[in-house]
Amino acid sequence: MAQKMAFSELVKHRQSVREYNDTPVEKEKLMQCIESARLAPSANNAQPWKFVVINEPTLKGRVASAISSMGMNKHAYKAPVIVAVVVEKRDMMSCAAGSVQDKDYSLLDIGIVANQFCLQATDIGLSTCIVGWFNEKEVKNLLNVPKGKRVPLIITVGYSDVPVREKNRKSIDEISSWNKY
Repeated sequence: MAQKMAFSELVKHRQSVREYNDTPVEKEKLMQCIESARLAPSANNAQPWKFVVINEPTLKGRVASAISSMGMNKHAYKAPVIVAVVVEKRDMMSCAAGSVQDKDYSLLDIGIVANQFCLQATDIGLSTCIVGWFNEKEVKNLLNVPKGKRVPLIITVGYSDVPVREKNRKSIDEISSWNKY
């Protein structure tokens, strides 16, 4: 499967998009994004994630309402697809290592897998936005997510006519140093 863009171009094109057109998203493209995410690395290969793809219009509208109920993320209503990323049970090694190191590796893994999903989406012409601000309790209820599991991220997915924006980022010198802080 040939990549359409060089990686250096792909990361320049990946952006958070909050304007979608009405074009439906093909299941094959969503499956391609999930497959690329499935191959993401994770601590101790625990793969503590599950993707819940929401494309049924009534449910999608209710989930969009939960996403935007706190006054933000109104773009969720226009997204043809919403993907909830659920943290699954971690294996014992990841839990033990996380406890010793005081780090929740599963959340790091969720960030990696969401980025991999979004990069693949960009590569095949889709637009995405990773959302972290939403009514998690309501989303979990709507999607029948079992008690004890978390939904830390949601990804809106669709086609957009928004042009690629120039990235406004800190300089390399501001974000990196060599051999000491």
